[in-house]
Amino acid sequence: MPPETPVHEAVGLGATPLRDLGLRIGGSPLDGLIRTVRGELHARGLTRLQPHFYLSTEWGVPFGTVSVAIPFYLARVDLTRFHAERAGYVEGTGPSDILRYLRHEVGHAVNYAYKLYERPDWMATFGDIERDYVEEYRPRPFSRDYVRHLPGWYAQKHPDEDWAETFAVWLTPGSDWRRTYVAWPGAMAKLEYCDRTLARLRDTEPPVTDTDPDEDVGAIGTPLEEWYRRHAWEEDEVVPELDDALTATFEPAGEPQPDVPGERRPAADLVRSVERDLMAEVFRWTGHFPERTQALLRRLADRAERRGLVYPAARERETTLALTTLLTALAMNRVLTGGYLPQS
Repeated sequence: MPPETPVHEAVGLGATPLRDLGLRIGGSPLDGLIRTVRGELHARGLTRLQPHFYLSTEWGVPFGTVSVAIPFYLARVDLTRFHAERAGYVEGTGPSDILRYLRHEVGHAVNYAYKLYERPDWMATFGDIERDYVEEYRPRPFSRDYVRHLPGWYAQKHPDEDWAETFAVWLTPGSDWRRTYVAWPGAMAKLEYCDRTLARLRDTEPPVTDTDPDEDVGAIGTPLEEWYRRHAWEEDEVVPELDDALTATFEPAGEPQPDVPGERRPAADLVRSVERDLMAEVFRWTGHFPERTQALLRRLADRAERRGLVYPAARERETTLALTTLLTALAMNRVLTGGYLPQS
């Protein structure tokens, strides 16, 4: 693993075009993890499939290929930190988490390599791959028709993602899916289909071996800082009523709660301090995109700062819990109805 670079040195990379970062998988923290997944495929009898792994701007597999795109920022520790500072949310927070994403993406490669999506039994089990791919899907948390692998109930996004999530659970060593999903008939049927279908493909040559990449980082001339600026999330929903929710969670600086004496701290500081953790956890359990959570939290912090809201230092734990509950309720409203608050 390359030596860690201090954040202030990574910031100096901002003017460097992505293609000039000198990134490669060989010798990076990703190298051994890819070998692990290849070994898992071979252990399952998928010996003829040879996924091609390359660095891109996000996770993915171009349709009709066996090329697995891995976010470039995972190839170096300093860039992972840079990404965390700019985006707040890292899809691959450590080796075990990166393996989760790799297994999911390899599931897409298996689907395309063997054209499973064209099979009537695959469509009967997972659905039509031609169904519209909606980015802002509305999951049913804890639905027993889908496996749980990546956060955000991701299997519910699209039939192709449903398959990839099912495959990832099936591939994961020691997952014991037959016990875990014994009371989940819908998910179990999909896992049994995956197990049955891939058993028939053992040592079978895939008809598709195309490895054409999409957005190979080695061909992107955009400077690093500019790339993040272009891809920054902007919240499009203005919710003035949230001021009422903030005043129910915090208190005006000049109006302390009489029953809670002691030091007061800025509410905005607390909101900012929990941003990264809340982005991840709210997404995990609601499906509300981390980028949206970040934008919403920053708006809340800005409003709290403008209004001079504070909270008792002695009640920081309780206040954090109240903020978390508020954010989760807003996120669920957005996921289920399309808006944070009911429309008049």
